[in-house]
Amino acid sequence: MAEQKATNIVWHQGAVTRADREQMNGHKGCTVWLTGLSGSGKSTIAVDLEKRLWERGVRAYVLDGDNVRHGLNKNLGFSPADRTENIRRIGEVAKLFAEAGVVALTAFISPYRADRDQVRALMQPGDFIEVHVDCPVEVCEQRDVKGLYKKARAGEIKEFTGISAPYEAPLTPELTIRTSEQSVETSARQILQYLEEKGVV
Repeated sequence: MAEQKATNIVWHQGAVTRADREQMNGHKGCTVWLTGLSGSGKSTIAVDLEKRLWERGVRAYVLDGDNVRHGLNKNLGFSPADRTENIRRIGEVAKLFAEAGVVALTAFISPYRADRDQVRALMQPGDFIEVHVDCPVEVCEQRDVKGLYKKARAGEIKEFTGISAPYEAPLTPELTIRTSEQSVETSARQILQYLEEKGVV
C-alpha cells in the first residue's frame, strides 16, 4: 500500500454523482482488467472490445500498459517494486474512470496477484472484472509480436515475465479467455456477453 505523504487534504464531492453520469450514459462504469503474459492478446482484445462497445454507444477507453509507460508511469522500470507501483497508479486511474461512468479496459501483464487484488480492493463491489487472458508461454513466444521473448532469451531483457520473472495467474477471475483456442473476435464477444449479463451495458 502506498504511503499517504500529503497532509491537510480533504476529498471534495462534486455536484454530479456517479449515478447521474451513468443515467446520462445509459450504462454503468466499471474496469475490465485484462491480465496475462506478453503476447497473450490483451491489447488486441481490448482494442476490439473498445470498438464494439463504442459502436453501441458505450463510453469506453483502453488503458494500455505500453501507452501508460510513455506518460503517467514513464519513471518506472520493471523491478518488482516498480511493477507494483505501475499497477497501483493505473488502478487509481481506472477507479476514476469507473466513477466517471466509463468502461475502462486495461491491458497490463500485472504479474503479481497481490497487486491485482489491491486494485480490486480500491473499487466498489462489481466494478473490477478480472479477465485472465490465458495463453501458454510457448504460444506467446511463437507469436513474439514485439520481439521481446527473443531478447529475453538472449539475456538482453532482465526480469521478463514468463522467462526470468514470475507470472501469478488469477485464482478466481471473473472470466478466463484462452486465446490459443479462439479468435480475438470471439474473445471480445465473450467479455461483451459478460458485461451484458451483469447489466453493465
